[in-house]
Amino acid sequence: MKTRWLDRHISAPGPYLALCLSEAEYLAAMRRLKVANPPPWLKGDAGATTHSMRAPGAGASCLVCVGEGWRRHSSIQVAALLVHEAVHVWQFYCSHIGEDHPGDEQEAYAIQAIAQELMTEFARRLEATST
Repeated sequence: MKTRWLDRHISAPGPYLALCLSEAEYLAAMRRLKVANPPPWLKGDAGATTHSMRAPGAGASCLVCVGEGWRRHSSIQVAALLVHEAVHVWQFYCSHIGEDHPGDEQEAYAIQAIAQELMTEFARRLEATST
């Protein structure tokens, strides 16, 4: 499956954002970003991992990788996992723009927007595979 890049509206254009549900999809996205020797798609026993980078020619990018283990969890648990990874995307964005103390509401809305993008894409992908 080809990587679909998601909307990057946090408050200003945020990092490019993609959801990878397989190692093959992750590796294809890393090739597209021209990342040589990418790290493992999941860190250790993690159910999900966010890879954040400043790729040459692509700018700030985040690949949120979710392992096959999600199939053993409830939709609430998957949503919580995606929110967790959304926080990592937000943390990277803040670091990328040199922001040390974002406002509470700015942070809350940004994480909500990132999590919504990830959940919408996850739901789209589930629907595409079930039809």
